[in-house]
Parts: sequence; C-alpha cells; structure tokens
Amino acid sequence: MSWLVLIVSGVLEAVWATALDKSQGFSRPVPSVVFLVALVASMFGLGYAMRDVPVGTAYAVWVGIGAVLTVAYAMATGQEPVSALKALFLLMIVGGVVGLKLAH
Repeated sequence: MSWLVLIVSGVLEAVWATALDKSQGFSRPVPSVVFLVALVASMFGLGYAMRDVPVGTAYAVWVGIGAVLTVAYAMATGQEPVSALKALFLLMIVGGVVGLKLAH
C-alpha cells in the first residue's frame, strides 16, 4: 500500500509543480488552490509512504515521478521543446525509480 501511495504522491507532485507555474505567482486563484491542495496531499502521501519505505528511496521515487511527469506534460503541451536527449534522460530517471523499487 505504501508504494501505491508513494506513486500517487509523485503524480501529485507533478500536479502541484504545474499548477504553481500556471498560478503566475499566485495571482490566479484556481491554479493557486490546485497547487495548495495537491501540495498538501502529496506531502501527506510522502509522509505516509515513509512509514514503510526508507526515506532516501521514498524521496528519490517521489521526486523522480514528479520530475518526469512535469517535464513530459510541459513537452506534450508545447511549453518545453522535445528532444531525443531529453527523452533518453527521462527514461533514465524512470529506470532509476524502477530500480529503487526492485532493490527495495
């Protein structure tokens, strides 16, 4: 259960990071509220997962999922250019996250 919560928390990290950008310095109310809700839920989930998953592994998985999804969303929406090297490095992050799960 902890791993599932950790994965969902990583997804929520991407949500709050994207919402933070869209809030334009907290000047737009809807993205600002999405940011706040996703941030709190993501942190609670990370804290819950750390009951069973070591802190280093949990944090690396949480950040890795959030980073990959944030960049992938930005590339999919045209906010960030797509390149083969970026795709390769994102796959390396995913490989690292999977490796941490398998090593656990």
